[in-house]
Amino acid sequence: MEVITIEKKTFEEMTAKFDEFVHWVERICHQNDEKGIGEWLDNQEVCQLLNICPRTLQTLRDNGTLAYSQIHHKIYYKAGDVQCIVSVVGNKRKEAGFRNKTI
Repeated sequence: MEVITIEKKTFEEMTAKFDEFVHWVERICHQNDEKGIGEWLDNQEVCQLLNICPRTLQTLRDNGTLAYSQIHHKIYYKAGDVQCIVSVVGNKRKEAGFRNKTI
């Protein structure tokens, strides 16, 4: 094991800078909370809310209709974004139903 020594003044400066960084991150997090970023939903929740299958959800992501964020292999959606496309999905469902009817 290697031991490294530093002056007390240098150590105190480093800890002060680290404390500044921590306060900066906390301030940013607090500002974002105030903006009402809202709840994030996963694939299963969005499929249930929109009454669609996972493949349809994939299509909505692929064609840019629904914005998403990915952390590792998990995909999340803002509740507000999902709410905005409820009418889009409903209209597509009506169009598909109309086209499938035979007269």
